[in-house]
Amino acid sequence: MSVRIVVIDGNTLSRHGLAQVVTEQKDLVIAATAVDAAGGRTQIGMLRPEVAVVAQQLPDTDGLTLTAELRQLYPDLGVVVLGTGSSDSPLFRAMEAGASAYVAKSAAVPEFLSAIRHAAVAPQSFTAAELAAALRRRRTEAVLLTPREQETLRLLQEGLPIAAIARAMNLSHNTTKTYTARLYDKLGAGNRTQALMKALRLGLISHEPPERLHAS
Repeated sequence: MSVRIVVIDGNTLSRHGLAQVVTEQKDLVIAATAVDAAGGRTQIGMLRPEVAVVAQQLPDTDGLTLTAELRQLYPDLGVVVLGTGSSDSPLFRAMEAGASAYVAKSAAVPEFLSAIRHAAVAPQSFTAAELAAALRRRRTEAVLLTPREQETLRLLQEGLPIAAIARAMNLSHNTTKTYTARLYDKLGAGNRTQALMKALRLGLISHEPPERLHAS
């Protein structure tokens, strides 16, 4: 049985090009195409395809907004997002929206076809050719802590209050609060517990408590 696909893309050349690529595959078939989100919603509701290919930019809405909507309405629908940006942000946004796969429009045909086939069999499992590299870049960005911030993090893990951290680092109370706030911001945390949990996931600190805690 062929995988039925609805292509939603406002760019005529892109839409027709994708359709041509798909028609050359024995296991894939274009069920319908649409130029915008409104048309795509209608086609998907009527045809219930296995996969929807959604352009990141659509004439009437953001393609990632449509992706999130489709994931809510059709949990078993595979959704492949066609991205246009050169940064990692669209990839992560597609993942957060519930896409099954993210492919740049400039990607090679085999990558595009692989994304469709993945979406058909694992609609709720995200894949992207650049995912591993993007995650490495995100982690690298997150761990760019200054020596002072690294020391602050270590002392936070030891359970010291701000006043004690200030004394240990020979800093004023306000300066220590500034370092702590910057650290929380870099880790995307709102408090000490969230910061430590994020730091553990990123490998900035170990699960083993510091020696000072062992002695207490």
